[in-house]
Amino acid sequence: MPEPALSRAAVDRAGEHRTDETWLSAAWDRESTRAVLVAQDRTLVAADGTGQVGIVLLPASSAPDGVRYFLGSDSAGVDYFAVSVPDLQPYRTPGARESGLREIGTLLTPRDVGLLVHAVALDAWHRTHPFCPRCANPTEVAFGGHMRRCLSCRTEHFPRTDPAVIMLVTDTEDRCLLARNAAWEVGHWSVLAGFVDPGESLEQAVRREVLEEVGVRADSVEYTGSQAWPFPASLMLGFFARTTNPGIMVDGKEIAQARWFSRAQLWEAMVEGVVALPSGVSIARSMIECWYGEPLPKTPAW
Repeated sequence: MPEPALSRAAVDRAGEHRTDETWLSAAWDRESTRAVLVAQDRTLVAADGTGQVGIVLLPASSAPDGVRYFLGSDSAGVDYFAVSVPDLQPYRTPGARESGLREIGTLLTPRDVGLLVHAVALDAWHRTHPFCPRCANPTEVAFGGHMRRCLSCRTEHFPRTDPAVIMLVTDTEDRCLLARNAAWEVGHWSVLAGFVDPGESLEQAVRREVLEEVGVRADSVEYTGSQAWPFPASLMLGFFARTTNPGIMVDGKEIAQARWFSRAQLWEAMVEGVVALPSGVSIARSMIECWYGEPLPKTPAW
């Protein structure tokens, strides 16, 4: 399967330094250290002299005040931090613009996309967990942004990740099952997906979701790859599943339509504008193109 766009990375997260406040403070003060600003799920990006789009990295000494998250170090010894700010507008410079992973995730280098995925995921968690779920008192940032500690009961809280399965189902004719969620625009199609229930294995989740959403029983389930999806805190776990009983029965509530596509039918539907697939920033696109055998037409995506 083609590597999902948001699974790329080139910076060592250097987790051994997260608990060392002395090291983190010294790293922030180094001249070589760089900081990326993050507001909600957006940052500043700019094109270089070659047209390559990249995130704007500021010297730490030029970064504004804000909650800091340590993102890691690269092979050249450069340390990276994210700084959370309420608004990016005051920090825009000529040539820079605001953008997010959904828009430019496929255009960024592995270094930049890895840094931004990490920063966005941490910031989303911190913004929604200011209080302790045990005693309701305020919490403080610790471990370089990878933990919050309650100021009262001292309980330690770590960022959560919600596992979700995403599956491409094929039948005995090697057709691909695509569906349209009832909340999506007409013409938007993708593979099936759903969150993992408590106490459920990933394979069980795949079979349950496929049966619940389209009435198809998956006979075999095979893991294929994963992708962070920090909107706000998911990890998409990709599977290929196969069925010998292609009968479809949508629930009519979550899923509005579902149908089997041969490779020729999918190509034709995309060229005619009947089907729009997810953009390349989603693992869904990688899975569909893996089944198809080559990149699909560059038609409008969503």
